[in-house]
Amino acid sequence: MPSRRTVLKGLALAVAASAVPLPAFAAADQAPPLRQMRGMWIASVVNINWPSKQGLTADEQKAEYLAWLDLAQQRKLNSVFVQIRPTADAFWPSPYEPWSHWLTGTQGQDPGYDPLGFAVAETHKRGLAFHAWFNPYRVSMQADPAQLHPDHPGRRNPGWILPFGGKLYYNPGIPEVRKFCQDAMLDALIRYDIDGLHFDDYFYPTNTTAFDDSAAFAEYGGGFPDLATWRRHNVDLMVSEMQQRVREVKPETAWGISPSGIWRNKGTDPLGSDTNGGQSYDNLHADTRGWVKKGWLDYIAPQLYWYIGQPPADYSKLVPWWSDVADGTGTLLWIGQAAYKAGDPAQAPEWQVPAELSKHLTLNQSHPQISGDIWYNANDLRADRIASISTAVNDHYTRPALAPVLPRLAGGEPPKRPVIAYALRRSGGVEVRAVATGRDEPFQFAIFRFTDRASSDAFGDARNLVAVVPGDRQVRWLDPEGKRGDHYYAVAVDRVNRTSKPSNGFRVI
Repeated sequence: MPSRRTVLKGLALAVAASAVPLPAFAAADQAPPLRQMRGMWIASVVNINWPSKQGLTADEQKAEYLAWLDLAQQRKLNSVFVQIRPTADAFWPSPYEPWSHWLTGTQGQDPGYDPLGFAVAETHKRGLAFHAWFNPYRVSMQADPAQLHPDHPGRRNPGWILPFGGKLYYNPGIPEVRKFCQDAMLDALIRYDIDGLHFDDYFYPTNTTAFDDSAAFAEYGGGFPDLATWRRHNVDLMVSEMQQRVREVKPETAWGISPSGIWRNKGTDPLGSDTNGGQSYDNLHADTRGWVKKGWLDYIAPQLYWYIGQPPADYSKLVPWWSDVADGTGTLLWIGQAAYKAGDPAQAPEWQVPAELSKHLTLNQSHPQISGDIWYNANDLRADRIASISTAVNDHYTRPALAPVLPRLAGGEPPKRPVIAYALRRSGGVEVRAVATGRDEPFQFAIFRFTDRASSDAFGDARNLVAVVPGDRQVRWLDPEGKRGDHYYAVAVDRVNRTSKPSNGFRVI
């Protein structure tokens, strides 16, 4: 893979936003975390985010995507979750399914470039992680199979698809369908340098009394006491088999799901949460709690799209419930945050309070099982209605952060210790040059600034982390807050966020 940037470009990327004055913290337990998922969902279905409409030129689509990466950096994020298979179609030249019509307006029409290849490369140039977001079973947002591309698998295999609610779905109960969907999604993982494979919350459609999979149940449901149990088994197979296949293909890829926020209510199941809302276990046939307890996921990111104190689903009750579910399992817990509700005049008064989302992140801090958040969706992070997003960012993203390391990968070989070649005063601050020493090019360099020499145990939090710079063999970064007497250190970061020992320190004279 070619170098992500030249040294000069590394210097140009040294924006002032990456370097801010070091805040004072009263105690070590208040220090900002070194590792924290900070992600946003970029949706393509019905052109929610990217592309913003069908039929844009390749250059227009590219420009839009780069603007989303600009936003991610402005909001101090470290990851993007990009929807690349929204309706059994593809944002890459897939041998399994046609080009997405959300790109050009015509399913099967080549957009003139490789959107996934472009997006992955440009995301990594910024030092951001790219998580490929897939919808497993949705085939179309309309219900007429004749409107699918003639070569669409749903046209070639009409027994695979079912209409429901004005849409088309693959039938999860057919083993050939399950394997085909896995193959179609894994094609992207095999061919592209993606960091994560991500499912959203859609499995079986909700309220499925009219989802007529009775024929598949008759053929494949023997031994199951009822339709619901069989459906949950089908979804369980999709999840557990995806875990196995992802690890076979690229074991360092993060595999996870962002389910709806309620597994079951306590009134239905004593193991459930103290809520009274829609239950994924029953409505979507998705045993989300079971997946975590059985170790089938690297992370789970429940969509807790409710305000603190909201009946019948209180954010402050769901956070400890999910924390207890994840505790000790080795499954990371990230929280899906409802940026789209904050400041929306159609929402409850609580969502008109600028600090509501910031309070969510404050509450998360008391639950060490939570290692970050993903924001839905990108449009709302840009809109920043009532300054809700900037309030949360200013309150909680005071320092840069590395993404978490998957527990199963934490014991792998870390990158080699880098070297600080110099830290010199310039007219705009202090220029720091970090150089890799190992064979592999780091994905990032984490740059630390101290007022004095740092001990080896001073790198466990982000109090002195001033920048996370996209990696190369060597990078130059300008710290506008640097001054005479400061001490700089660099830590190399690999693609799964493992870190090296800190470099030598370099004092500015």
